[in-house]
Amino acid sequence: MGKRNRNRQHGRNGNAGARSRDDAGWGAGYAEIIKENKLFETYYQELKLVPEGEWEQFMSAMREPLPATIRITGYKSHAKEILHCLKNTYFKEIEELEVDGQKIEAPEPLSWYPDELAWHTNLNRKILRKSPLLKKFHQFLVNETESGHISRQEAVSMIPPLLLKIEPHHKILDMCAAPGSKTAQLIEMLHSDMDIPFPEGFVIANDVDNKRCYLLVHQSKRLNSPCIMVVNHDASSMPRLQTESNGKKDILFYDRILCDVPCSGDGTMRKNIDVWRKWTTNNSLNLHGLQLRIAIRGVEQLAEGGRMVYSTCSLNPIEDEAVIASLLEKSEGALELVDASNDLPGLKWMPGVTSWKLMTRNGQWFSDWSEVPQGLHTQIRPTMFPPTDPEKLKEMKLERCMRILPHHQNTGGFFVAVLVKKAPMPWNKRQPKLRNKDTKSAAPVDTTPAESAEDVMKAAAEDKPNDLEEPQESAVKQDGVCGPPPSKKMKLFGFKEDPFVFLSEDDPVFVPIQKFYSLSPNFPKLNVLTRTHEGKKRRLYVVSKELRNVMLNNCDRIKVINTGVKVWSRNDDGEQFGCPFRLAQEGIYTLFPYINARIVSVSVNDIKVLLTEEKPHIEKLGAEAQAQAKKLDMGSVVLRYNPDPQDSLAPQCSMELCGWRGKTCIFAFVPKNERFHYLAMLGVEMYKEEKKEEESTTKIIEEEGVDQSEIKLEETEDIRPPETDTCMDPVKAESESIEAEEPESIKEIN
Repeated sequence: MGKRNRNRQHGRNGNAGARSRDDAGWGAGYAEIIKENKLFETYYQELKLVPEGEWEQFMSAMREPLPATIRITGYKSHAKEILHCLKNTYFKEIEELEVDGQKIEAPEPLSWYPDELAWHTNLNRKILRKSPLLKKFHQFLVNETESGHISRQEAVSMIPPLLLKIEPHHKILDMCAAPGSKTAQLIEMLHSDMDIPFPEGFVIANDVDNKRCYLLVHQSKRLNSPCIMVVNHDASSMPRLQTESNGKKDILFYDRILCDVPCSGDGTMRKNIDVWRKWTTNNSLNLHGLQLRIAIRGVEQLAEGGRMVYSTCSLNPIEDEAVIASLLEKSEGALELVDASNDLPGLKWMPGVTSWKLMTRNGQWFSDWSEVPQGLHTQIRPTMFPPTDPEKLKEMKLERCMRILPHHQNTGGFFVAVLVKKAPMPWNKRQPKLRNKDTKSAAPVDTTPAESAEDVMKAAAEDKPNDLEEPQESAVKQDGVCGPPPSKKMKLFGFKEDPFVFLSEDDPVFVPIQKFYSLSPNFPKLNVLTRTHEGKKRRLYVVSKELRNVMLNNCDRIKVINTGVKVWSRNDDGEQFGCPFRLAQEGIYTLFPYINARIVSVSVNDIKVLLTEEKPHIEKLGAEAQAQAKKLDMGSVVLRYNPDPQDSLAPQCSMELCGWRGKTCIFAFVPKNERFHYLAMLGVEMYKEEKKEEESTTKIIEEEGVDQSEIKLEETEDIRPPETDTCMDPVKAESESIEAEEPESIKEIN
């Protein structure tokens, strides 16, 4: 072992020809992997997926590091302000920048992404460290990413949500959602109108991996939406849910489904360098069955007229066209492959193929199922081959599928297909009947497609009416409690989640809140929940009406990992001021339309004072803000900024910040990264060059010289870390989450 370590050290320090991580970009740390795979080249050259004469360009692009791509997230008005900041503060200066006599290539927008909200750049670590301007640019990106206003996301990964054409009323299912970048896009589109705090639609984001679900929670919670629910299920057997309307049970069908299935990932070779070494044709053969089962389960739960996008980051037709062709054949006309060629102008793509062959890892080729020997029937299935009937093949219109090749627009490889459901699937022509406790009748299931009897019977079993049976314990719904499903019905993995307990309209907790904040009568009190049965309610969350309906009617069917946005946190000392709950910044945009009291209108200069000074005295605010603040008693307040259309230099989006009115001071209770975000929009210089090169490039110091170590800012609520092997006590985890240091007039929350 010692010898191996010495060799490693020698290789790190003594090999002058070794590739440095600074030169690697996305491929850092993989310099020792040779980007060659003869089997890969043989396979794809034979399939002729790459246009004639472009093979060398294709392989050259595959060996180059993938450009870093960023997407401006958040809702429209704030996204426009961030874009304005990027273009006017950083991009203009980068265009004129030279490093070591070489002109820097400025970031460029993705031509096909709407409103210039996605950009790509070839800047690597080595260049970033050589220029003070680029350091500041990097620090800005790091902070905005941590606060959720910018997301580092691969360009081709942004395509599926755009093709779904989301509207605010859509019910959306993301079947394989982790790590959550596409889910974030879905949430943003759902909230396209910021004037609507509770859109009618919602997003249910699912992943089979319990640990990855927590990464998904982290991504989705940055957007602070009451319309997102993260669940933990196998997508191929996703439970069918039900809702209640006017006292009647209805089956939940989704308007939009994103089916981004697990795949071999050979389109990601530019960033996942290890794929070069591990790639074989067996990867696709092993995944095809799972991909098809997930896609079938997706279209079963799709509403008539609804749209499902199937996507992979693989170029292999076995994972792509073969799945779509099999799905269309089984549907017997219930599904249509849509032409999406005009939906993203500027995107270059290749049409889907109508013929392909299979190859084993030993180099053996098969063009038809009849050629496959009996011994390989367990590895190779009939659905992996193209349809043999020319008429059927023509009707499928597989050329409407879209394959993105890396060398066309300097991206990763990708495949996407858009399906619209025109009628129920053949085995679901009769809708499952809802059963009462005393009813045992079952809905017959039509198993028409003979060639897929196994899959159809599996689907029929999953859709049987007792899936939709009333919960045995009616008290669950009466108490407004949604917890984990009973262990006898579903084996649970991972952490045991706290229950989701909905409050009643006459809950005593609302009395002081209603009076203190003068809540509007139409505030949806029934949508407020907490995560504990006993003791004081320390945090209050809110979800949309539709998600509440889903949760209360499916407690025994789904494992909910997380939902809701925090709107209030308990502050026991606040009782002396009239309310034991202070506002939470995470939910302020959802809650603000219902608040009619304790609002202080602030200007740009007021926000600068509030976010940069340690103890901002009320007298330092403008005359209007002073007058309003002095009329208020001590306690939680909303600091409201209204844009001035006449002032083009000021931000043109409204801002709501949570604050605290003290005896003589007024504080902004805003998380650290959010502070930097708002200050950046106000044009405040937040970063300065480090004194020593070895110091971290992410050190952030405000221009006004505030000592950040003396200011303890409110942090957003933590989730249990997915890498933990043992189950953390949820009560202890709640109490250990970091809260803001309250002003001197009140005690710190324990």
